[in-house]
Amino acid sequence: MSTPAPAGEAVVDLDAIRGNVQRLLATAEPAALMVVVKADGYGHGMLPSARAARDAGAGWLGVAFVAEALALRAAGDTGPVLAWLAAPGEDFAAAAAAGVDVTASSPEQLVEIAATPGAVRVQLKVDTGLSRNGCPPERWPDLVAAAASLQAAGQVHVSGVWSHFACADQPDHPANDAQERVFAQALETVRDSGLDPELTHLANSPATLTRPGSHRDLVRVGLAAYGLSPVPQIGPPAAYGLRPALTVRSRLAAVRRVPAGAGVSYGHTHVTAAPTTLGLVPLGYGDGIAVTASNRAEVSVGGRRCPQVGRVCMDQFVVDLGAGGADSARPGDEVMVFGPGTAGEPTAQDWAEAGGTICYEVVTRLGGRLARTYTDGAR
Repeated sequence: MSTPAPAGEAVVDLDAIRGNVQRLLATAEPAALMVVVKADGYGHGMLPSARAARDAGAGWLGVAFVAEALALRAAGDTGPVLAWLAAPGEDFAAAAAAGVDVTASSPEQLVEIAATPGAVRVQLKVDTGLSRNGCPPERWPDLVAAAASLQAAGQVHVSGVWSHFACADQPDHPANDAQERVFAQALETVRDSGLDPELTHLANSPATLTRPGSHRDLVRVGLAAYGLSPVPQIGPPAAYGLRPALTVRSRLAAVRRVPAGAGVSYGHTHVTAAPTTLGLVPLGYGDGIAVTASNRAEVSVGGRRCPQVGRVCMDQFVVDLGAGGADSARPGDEVMVFGPGTAGEPTAQDWAEAGGTICYEVVTRLGGRLARTYTDGAR
């Protein structure tokens, strides 16, 4: 029995990821490079993306959760990996056994990590102004003192100190300079304690591209590794030598002619102004297509941009093929939802702007019934 063709496909270009990583390595030099593969590789597939990143020279991989790091190890990755988010009760023993660096953001969390047998590799995170994860500056001396004591006792090995920018996508924001100052002060406290970590790192994707003075020993790149611009208001991916790796495509499930005044989809949020041809795309919010992009996004059909009309539904959305669409469009024709944009098709950034969100969300929310496939010219 043949397998039904998927209603939609997310095609990931691993050559593009390799090229992006190589470009970012050159930008970051002499700093080392960490490629962040959390959230299933930003929707691109964690394991294939991680392999592509390593192939291209990424010294480190970064994930949010220990479970993601353990999945990398189970798939055969043996290089340095950092995990940074954990609730009380996390299985730090499994991370230690797998040689994964974990993060301590409070003295209490460090004590929990140190209870694991053996000298666990731990990186200390200071909150320099994001007010999210990380140790508040007023508690930082306590965390550093505890780390120095536990390292002397052989219970932990402090391998790094790091923080995260809040406004690096706005290079002129005063918070950036302020955070760098707080980070420098935090490092003075570390040096005064006698600790000598291997790595200090602060820069994320936008800071890697626009703030070279923040690179320190290592930069952490997420979105940029997948070829998307973390600073779209400044420049598109091509401005930084990046190539988007992800293309989402489908096929027209149906084509129909409608008169003027026809209401389209739930709530009739779109009513045709003139006779036209509508195409049905079998993707919806169940597959990660944002409802908030309804009546604002575009797709490409036959090399031509067509507006999405009516409310995006769970399984489907409608596009207006134009008055002449009935003469050219047929069920089964390819629909480019978004891609690199090199052939005039919409991009992930276009969909982000249509949906009132960021391209990070556009790519990471994809799932449902989308089939993910890979192109890999290097193999």
